[in-house]
Amino acid sequence: MIKKVAFLGLGVMGYPMAGWLSRNDFDVTVYNRTTAVAQRWCSQYSGQMARTPEAAVLEADAVFLCVGNDRDVQDVALGPKGILNGLRPGAVLVDHTTTSAELAKQLAVAFEARGCRFIDAPVSGGQQGAESGKLTVMCGGHSQDFAKVESIIASYAKAVQLMGPVGSGQLCKMVNQICIAGLIQGLAEGLNFAVNAGLDPNQVIDTISQGAAQSWQMENRYETMLAGEYDHGFAVQWMRKDLGFALQEGKANGSALPVTELVDGYYAEVQKLGGSRWDTSSLLARLKLKK
Repeated sequence: MIKKVAFLGLGVMGYPMAGWLSRNDFDVTVYNRTTAVAQRWCSQYSGQMARTPEAAVLEADAVFLCVGNDRDVQDVALGPKGILNGLRPGAVLVDHTTTSAELAKQLAVAFEARGCRFIDAPVSGGQQGAESGKLTVMCGGHSQDFAKVESIIASYAKAVQLMGPVGSGQLCKMVNQICIAGLIQGLAEGLNFAVNAGLDPNQVIDTISQGAAQSWQMENRYETMLAGEYDHGFAVQWMRKDLGFALQEGKANGSALPVTELVDGYYAEVQKLGGSRWDTSSLLARLKLKK
């Protein structure tokens, strides 16, 4: 049974995810680029910190990574004093970062050449899901590697699924973001329409959320959308990164993504409003300005 683990990247997602590992009695070593964050984590949870990615993984049998983008992953995993330099043969690296499927495949080759294993495992559920330990995790890799870490990932997930070979987790996450993008735009348009039509939007949502229009976004975001509060949740800049991966992959595999492309453009407008760090539900903000 794996007990020694490392978690690298203590952002709004990684911080609580690593905390759940500690709560579930794993021996956790953490690393974060900003040392003060790692120190704060160690003051809150049982575990220890390391000063470099290489040092963090030296004794770990399983390593979990959750950073910002492809370049961040490459730096932490393959850079000087990176994970690859310290991870011992037989250990498994699980990358929770949402990246391109191509990067996942490249990492698998690099780590397998050193006798290590790799799983791409992007997550869905946002900060709220990470804090409550109810993320959805979609994985790509070999079944025997997945079997080693499935129960560990379950420490902070309500659903963990192996989707196929390396890269499949990232492809599944693209599907997730494609679906969410259109859904949030629809919700924003519906709320805007309700207000302009003179309806009570709260009453509208209370009614239609009992039927076919119900969604997680509707139940968890409509109140803050109506209040114009967007300083929480999954940031627009990260959603645009994810949609960029989906649009690129769509061109490669022949998938038409007209709605995704349209909503990505709307998010670009939100960024021009200063909303790069706003929650993805801020699509309503641009509609209010177009009245």
